[in-house]
Amino acid sequence: MRMFADVPAVYLHREPVDFRQSINGLSARVEGEMGLPVLSGAVFVFCNRRRDKLKILYWDKSGFALWYKRLEEARFHWPRGWPDVVMALNEEQLQWLLAGYDITRMQPHKSLQYARVL
Repeated sequence: MRMFADVPAVYLHREPVDFRQSINGLSARVEGEMGLPVLSGAVFVFCNRRRDKLKILYWDKSGFALWYKRLEEARFHWPRGWPDVVMALNEEQLQWLLAGYDITRMQPHKSLQYARVL
């Protein structure tokens, strides 16, 4: 199953955000800083300063949804050198990012095998 298939658009917020922000704070950031309509059905991707956590906000026609991923050992490969606050991705690039690939170099995260959760 592919997460976030057939979304109208994917926007990456380039600067790190405070992960204490939830739906209301991130929605305000989408419309204020990013200048995009938060109710469009587009997917908005945010990362924390350490780049080990990722949040995805979207409107699914009946309410907001917030998706969260935490990496245990690696870091998300956040694109650098982009001049704008917003970077548009296609759905395939989003899938690569979620799978741990550096979307500029196509290198994945190391796979982890754990026997149990602490």
